[in-house]
Amino acid sequence: MLNLSVILETSARKYPNHPAFTFGETTLTYAQVNGAANQVANGLVAKGIQKGDKIALNCLNLPYFPIVYFGILKAGAVCVPLSVLLKKDETTYHLENSEAKAFFCFIGTEELPMGKMGYEAFNEVASCEQFYTIMPDPAAASPLGKETLGSLMNGQSPAFDPAETSAEDLAVIIYTSGTTGQPKGAMLTHSNLMMNAILSADLVGTSATDRQLIVLPLFHIFAMTVLMNAGIYRGAHSILLPRFEADAAIGLMRKHQITVFAGVPTMFWGLNQYTNEAHIGDVSANLRIAVSGGASLPEQVLVDFEAKYGVTILEGYGMSEGSPVVSFNHGKEDRKVGSIGTPVWGVQVKLVDDEGNEVPAGEKGELCYKGHNVMKGYYNKPEATAKTINNGWLHSGDVAIKDEEGYFFIVDRTKDMIIRGGLNVYPREVEEVIIKHEAVSLVAVIGVQDNEYGEEIQACVVLNDGATCTEDELREWTKERIAAYKYPRKIDFVDGLPMSATGKILKKEIRKQYA
Repeated sequence: MLNLSVILETSARKYPNHPAFTFGETTLTYAQVNGAANQVANGLVAKGIQKGDKIALNCLNLPYFPIVYFGILKAGAVCVPLSVLLKKDETTYHLENSEAKAFFCFIGTEELPMGKMGYEAFNEVASCEQFYTIMPDPAAASPLGKETLGSLMNGQSPAFDPAETSAEDLAVIIYTSGTTGQPKGAMLTHSNLMMNAILSADLVGTSATDRQLIVLPLFHIFAMTVLMNAGIYRGAHSILLPRFEADAAIGLMRKHQITVFAGVPTMFWGLNQYTNEAHIGDVSANLRIAVSGGASLPEQVLVDFEAKYGVTILEGYGMSEGSPVVSFNHGKEDRKVGSIGTPVWGVQVKLVDDEGNEVPAGEKGELCYKGHNVMKGYYNKPEATAKTINNGWLHSGDVAIKDEEGYFFIVDRTKDMIIRGGLNVYPREVEEVIIKHEAVSLVAVIGVQDNEYGEEIQACVVLNDGATCTEDELREWTKERIAAYKYPRKIDFVDGLPMSATGKILKKEIRKQYA
């Protein structure tokens, strides 16, 4: 028997009175979180939920997320976390595709009416039989007229004997971002998530004395595993922030003396824009490690952050299908700037060409991996699974290079590659050059249709506050530092770039603007 909820059960026994999650002025101990999760599990069983049933969860970074998440797992059901930014039709698709039997949805706000849209989607999916509104006040009634999380838990025992699940039983279905076509549900087992939580805690060095800021959305596999699950496994204290803003993040880092911060590159870029030196000093005094993932971290952003905050950023690589961690820089002394490190324990990585042959060091190839972290497949999508997993090797779609010491460097996504006049151009290589210009704050490079070359290189550039730069100046500056066929012929200066809920730059949305 193996159920991921054992990490919460164990920490509740070892550290019953230790703070587990803090949101605003509210702090819940490990004993309180575990007891509340048990109440959810008892409530679900009383409602007829059985082992293997799928239950969707749409919630901001609030203590309710881990409470419901582990309540679902304790009941032997499968948690289906949903992005808080999904619209009604998108939510309908996820509920139908996952065959969710129940749906927990936070009521939301005026700006983000999650509850209203979630309930509308629920009403269109006949197979989804139960809807629970998550209210800020558990005792409050739902304005939707539906049962609430609070009413489900009311009167239920804070003790529960977790369902007997096996290591290979499904624990979570996490949906990919859907950069092409509809999102696919990656099926992750109790073993997948348990192993990744343990190795993530080891890689970061998480302990019961750590205080980690979780601003990455908990519905995303990065925060779910590397922060929430790894933190619970080690008894750390997690401070929750639903939305990233540099001022708010710095404020919580200072208030709670944060020791661990993990983010995506745009978050580090945002922290680099912060200017209050005294506050930065307060953060630096306690922060012992920073972790970057979710997308490739521009080298200039890393250099600027480390100079400003005096803490090392360790970059890793992962994806939903890998639970997520695949490789990591295993410490400051062994780090290579710009690298995603080496494979984590129990995982093998290789690079292959278009024919599936492994390429030697120094040559570009698609990154493939196999090990305990590989998903079972995509839910109800056997053809997509067969295209992605071959003889146990998961094909990532990312292009990388391995150096002579075995360190891997991501070049770009195969789907993002630009073919200009028959020559391959990887956007990240161009972006790494442009972002080093003193006037440039952020950049995204895409390919746009061109009658002469097939595709042309388009750069969308955000300038630093108060900075000025012309297209010709930036084009010539870039041309001097990169091969002639790679510099951007088209440059647009923009106020901002579209981003996902996890802070990734949405190149798919940028491409729509040039279609």
